[in-house]
Order: sequence, then structure tokens, then C-alpha cells
Amino acid sequence: MPQTAFHFHQSASRTLHLDYWLSLPDDYDEDQKHPLLLFLHGAGERGDSHNGLEVVKKHGPPKRWDKANPSPFVLASPQCPVDSWWSGHIDSLMGLIDSLEMNYAIDPKRIYLTGLSMGGFGTWHLASLYPERFAAAIPICGGLPWFVDLEAAAERMKELPIWAFHGAKDDVVVPEESKRVVKALKAVGADVTFTLYRTADHDSWTKTYANRKLYDWLLSHQRS
Repeated sequence: MPQTAFHFHQSASRTLHLDYWLSLPDDYDEDQKHPLLLFLHGAGERGDSHNGLEVVKKHGPPKRWDKANPSPFVLASPQCPVDSWWSGHIDSLMGLIDSLEMNYAIDPKRIYLTGLSMGGFGTWHLASLYPERFAAAIPICGGLPWFVDLEAAAERMKELPIWAFHGAKDDVVVPEESKRVVKALKAVGADVTFTLYRTADHDSWTKTYANRKLYDWLLSHQRS
């Protein structure tokens, strides 16, 4: 029997949800607009019944600002559900940003994005899909997912300031993952900086997030 062509159409809706930590600056004031920093954790901090939200504080800004937030940033640190990747939760991440803008005094011109390892991949991917929502991005030991068109993504991100980091001895996410995206961005004249730590392995984030210049660099950028 020959094949017959049909068209399938169905309206559908779904609920978006993510657990997350939220840290407000010590001097948070609802009458002032504050910058927002969205942090995406690595694969080891994904959540299930045995691996609760507390593990998100293992690395990065949520670890550094666990007890108090002396920074000027509103820090949002969502948790990726177990057995999934940030690329499967893009809509939820954007929904979270929208919700934070509605409920807190967030400056829409100063929304920043960063992440490490799996979160580095999530940072690259989210930035490539919604570059217009962010003032700057810092992906650490990540890369673009294999299914993303590299050249098209670079073209979309070329106006977004990006500072990427990687360890030269990383054998979990090899540095070539960052290098190929940086190369594509430079080919289109993008505003990208790449720091390769010559002696670092997969943990290139501890040194990076401890550097005060990182946060000054973020704040030096805002959307027009």
C-alpha cells in the first residue's frame, strides 16, 4: 500500500517549573533596579529525592554567597531535574527570568548569565537562543550542544559580550569544546574573550568565580 500524506494538529499546553535558590543583595531596595545573575550548575548538582536543592550550593556564586550576598546582584540558581540537561529546560529558564522581573526590582538591561560544565553548555545554548535578553555571559568549561548550528549560533551571539573560561588539562569537557565556539564567534567579529588556564583540569570555575574582576566585567556591560 502506498504512503498517504496527512497533517497532524493539536493544541497543547505544559507547566513550566524549576526549583531554585534566590539571593538578594544585602542592600536590596525595591525602589531601585538591581542586576540579575543567573547561575547554571553542573551535572553533579541535578536534583532528585536523594539529591536535594542544597547541592546547588556546592560550587560557584551560590556557594560563595550562601550566608550573605555582599554583591550587587540578585542571584538566581535553579536546579536542573535529574536525568536531564539544561537544553531541555530552556523555556523554564526563560520563564524563571520573566517571573523574577515581574516580582523583584530587576534591571532588564543588566541580566547576566553564567554556568559551569553542564551549566557552561547551558549558558552557551541559552545565550545563542536569546542573546537579546542578556547583557553579558560567562560560560565555564562548556560548549555548544552538538545539535546546535555553530555558525548560525555565532551570528546570533556576535553582539553579546562573552568571556569564556576553560582548563587546558580538562579531560571531562575537553577545551576544544570552548575553542570551537570562540573561533566561530571571532570569525563573525564577535565581542568574545577566552581565558585558558594552562595548569587547570575540569575545575576551572573555582579560580574564575573567586576573581572580583569577573563581576566588575559583568557590570561594565548593559543592554542599550
